[in-house]
Amino acid sequence: MSGILDLLNGPMGQQLISGVAQQAGQPADKTSSVLSMALPVLMGAMKRNAASPDGAQGLMNALSSKHDGGILDNLGGLFGGGVDQSVMEDGAGILGHVLGGKQPQLENALSQKSGMDAGSIATILKVAAPILMGFLGKQTRQQNISDSNGIGNLLGGLLGGDSSGGQQQSLIESFLDSDGDGSILDDVAGMVLGGGSKKKSGLGGLLGGLFGK
Repeated sequence: MSGILDLLNGPMGQQLISGVAQQAGQPADKTSSVLSMALPVLMGAMKRNAASPDGAQGLMNALSSKHDGGILDNLGGLFGGGVDQSVMEDGAGILGHVLGGKQPQLENALSQKSGMDAGSIATILKVAAPILMGFLGKQTRQQNISDSNGIGNLLGGLLGGDSSGGQQQSLIESFLDSDGDGSILDDVAGMVLGGGSKKKSGLGGLLGGLFGK
């Protein structure tokens, strides 16, 4: 199964990056860098939420009802005249559910590491969240996933499979469980960008070769 970041490398990913960049008023290269950091963290947060029966059922319900993947079939229309306000509101709702009170910390960490202002980061996340849910909805339909174990395995596979999944997942959990002192956030964001002297395994290694960097 291809990982979530393979989505960004394909034709649909390029359309997604250019559309999100336009919406946020930011360069495509910076936008792609932010998306490549944000998508695995959002997916890691979803996987963590889906670890509980209630969380998994809630995610399955959302994927089977509203987020069936249809949004991916018309990205040109989605970005054509600017992203519709209802999509942005949907994205805000998804982020609030998935990240809870950690959303400002994620936005600040991405802002610090990318050099992009936090307002643009927030816009990018709001647009990316419904598209990510649509991607998951399409995957669950294609693979006939109907239970909580299936959705957990799907998220794990998209996060990079068994090779780096364990370390990557613990990295994402340390971010989500951080007490807000900022140091863990810097470690995570630094590893995501491959910066600093951290080992480039796990999430850093997964993202290191993205976009030829």
